[in-house]
Amino acid sequence: MESLLPLVDENLRSALWFRPEMALTFGTLVLFVLDVALRRSAARVALLSAAALAVLAAAAGLLAIQPHDAQSLFNGMIANDAFAIFFKWLFLAAGALTVVISAQGQDFPSERIGQFFALLMAIVLGMFMMASATDLLMVYLSIELVSLTSYVLAGFRKGDRKAAEGSLKYVIYGGVASGVMIFGMSYLYGLSGTTSLIELGGRIQGLQVAGLSLAATRLALVVSIVFVTAGVGYKIAAVPWHMWCPDVYEGAPTPFTAFLSVGPKAAGFALAIRIFHSALAGPTSPVTGFADALGGLPWPAIVGVLSAVTMTLGNLTALGQTNLKRLLAYSSIAHAGYTLMGLSAVSDRGVQAIMIYMLVYLVMNVGAFLVVILVAEATGSESILDYRGLSKRHPVAAVAFAIFLFSLTGLPPFAGFAGKWYLFYAVFERIDGPGGSWYAWLALIGALNTAVSLYYYARVIRAMFIDAPYVANPPAIRVRPVYQVLLGGFSVAILVFGIWWTPMIRWTQASLQLFRG
Repeated sequence: MESLLPLVDENLRSALWFRPEMALTFGTLVLFVLDVALRRSAARVALLSAAALAVLAAAAGLLAIQPHDAQSLFNGMIANDAFAIFFKWLFLAAGALTVVISAQGQDFPSERIGQFFALLMAIVLGMFMMASATDLLMVYLSIELVSLTSYVLAGFRKGDRKAAEGSLKYVIYGGVASGVMIFGMSYLYGLSGTTSLIELGGRIQGLQVAGLSLAATRLALVVSIVFVTAGVGYKIAAVPWHMWCPDVYEGAPTPFTAFLSVGPKAAGFALAIRIFHSALAGPTSPVTGFADALGGLPWPAIVGVLSAVTMTLGNLTALGQTNLKRLLAYSSIAHAGYTLMGLSAVSDRGVQAIMIYMLVYLVMNVGAFLVVILVAEATGSESILDYRGLSKRHPVAAVAFAIFLFSLTGLPPFAGFAGKWYLFYAVFERIDGPGGSWYAWLALIGALNTAVSLYYYARVIRAMFIDAPYVANPPAIRVRPVYQVLLGGFSVAILVFGIWWTPMIRWTQASLQLFRG
């Protein structure tokens, strides 16, 4: 019994640092209860929306008073640090925006919206855990919490064949990716003798497995890392684990599609940074750890190749899309490729670039999907053809959409330019160092892909401002006041932070503190 006292004390101490996650946990349960209790209420949607926002506000309030001191919690399973706190703010913002947009829209019947909000809180909790995970077991559990709940919400629209198809593909690809990932984790544990991401780098550096040749050990290590990368790559929709993305984005309710494109993607990159920078880079320099310890392969270059293939496939496939949700899905794949450039740099600058890009991407991508929602509500269609003449039917929506698309391209003076600038800057810094030719080619491929993306974004802008309406008397576009406020706020933010980068730079710079033991 006395041997358990230190464990109990550690759990009690950790609970004081775990208050935002506890608020989300209890909030999820409360929302399920309220969903039943308010079943006959006339103000059901308003009350449940207010309750969901209250849960997020409680988590935000507790997160605001959370000390930024790096702490290991629950015997090394998770960590509290400035890095995790930064991403948790992003997750809360994505969740709050999704609640507000869903409460106003027509994607959810009132009798099921309580279930949607409760499951959404569970996904936010899972993303919190992904950003904080410092143990392979917690990595797997947090990914599964996000994934299993996402499968349900992707197919949330009953009787919709596209929703059913997308959800089924999501389950199949997700199940395979999870199985492959846990198999790779078992290899890592067998080779290193630990599941701790903090200890893993040092164990790999001095890896000597009795009875195995050096070549066999390296092969087992490479296989395990590739398998673990498959699980993370599936979550961020990187090639070749991207195939679920277009069908899920098209079939899922659009507010959830917007959330799925920014929240879990940011959580996936937070987890990738934890794994590659904390676990696999080793206790010495990151580049040395990657190149020498992990099977003798140039892993930064391999991540760079993955980045180049992902952005190229995403952009080229987006060229032929006429459905806006599928176009934005392939665009999301391409942006995962851009963001992987920061990971391939294996530097603090690269990590900061990823954080800046995820912050900007949250605003511009949710804003783009918001325009898709309001046009779909008016026309019942998601085709580019129905965007013809949008500038005359609703100039505010057309101008806002143009701002978001130019920002997604990465043109100045929009905030997307700031995000891409830092990604390219992180790559440029590596050109003069080891493997500089790899980074030079990666920068060139990134620039060419940016030019390609301008073409399909410009197609939508041309349809809105130049092309004549597809039908003689197109339906009027009536935008709800809440949507107008959000569109205006997003547009202003994109313009302001495209010129004034300082707040983003300072916040991300202060958040470059990962717990390393």
